[in-house]
Amino acid sequence: MNETLSRNVLVETFGATEGAALRVKQAALVVVGILAFAILAKVKVPVPGSPVAINMGTFAVLSIAAAYGPRLGLTTIMGYMLIGALGFDVFQSSTAELNGLAYMTGSTGGYLVGYVLATLLLGAAARAGWDRTAPKMAGAMLLGNVIIYVPGLLWLGVLYGWNEPILAWGLWPFLLGDGLKLALAAVVLPLAWKAVGRARG
Repeated sequence: MNETLSRNVLVETFGATEGAALRVKQAALVVVGILAFAILAKVKVPVPGSPVAINMGTFAVLSIAAAYGPRLGLTTIMGYMLIGALGFDVFQSSTAELNGLAYMTGSTGGYLVGYVLATLLLGAAARAGWDRTAPKMAGAMLLGNVIIYVPGLLWLGVLYGWNEPILAWGLWPFLLGDGLKLALAAVVLPLAWKAVGRARG
C-alpha cells in the first residue's frame, strides 16, 4: 500500500525539494491554490429553479487536489475555507451581505464539506498515479464528484426538507456541466505529466 501511494504528484516535479526553499514553494502554492479556488468559484451559471449554480469551483478543487497531493491539497482547501469563514467573498454565491459562516451553513454547505473530502480522495489518487492517464484521471474525477454530491444533497434535504425536489435542485441540472469539467480535467493533468516528461527528456 505504501508503494502504491508513494509516487510524486505534479507540483513535486519542479522547484525545491527540501529545506526552507521547499517551505517557501509550498506556501506559494497554497496562496496560488486559494486564489484559483476563489476566482473559479465565481465563474458560474445560474440554474433556474435551483438554489445552487453551476460553477468551475469543482474543477478547481479536484484538479488542484490531484496536482498538489493530499497533504498540500488539504492545507490549501482548508485555507480557502478559513478565509471564507472569516467573511471574505470567495465562495460561488457569497456576497457582502451573505458570507462567512452564515453562507457556509446555507444551501452550499454540504458541497463545501464534499470539497474537503474530495480533496483527500483526489490527492491520494494522484499519489497512486491516477492523474497520469486520461481514463484513470476521469475515474478519479468521477469519484470526486460523487463525494461532493453526497454531503451536498444530504445537506439540502436537511435544510429544506425531503419533501422538496432535492435531486432536481442539487443534482440533475449539474450533470452535463460536471461531465464537461470531468473531461477537461481528465485531459489537462495527463498532458501536464507528458510536458514534464518532455522537459526532462
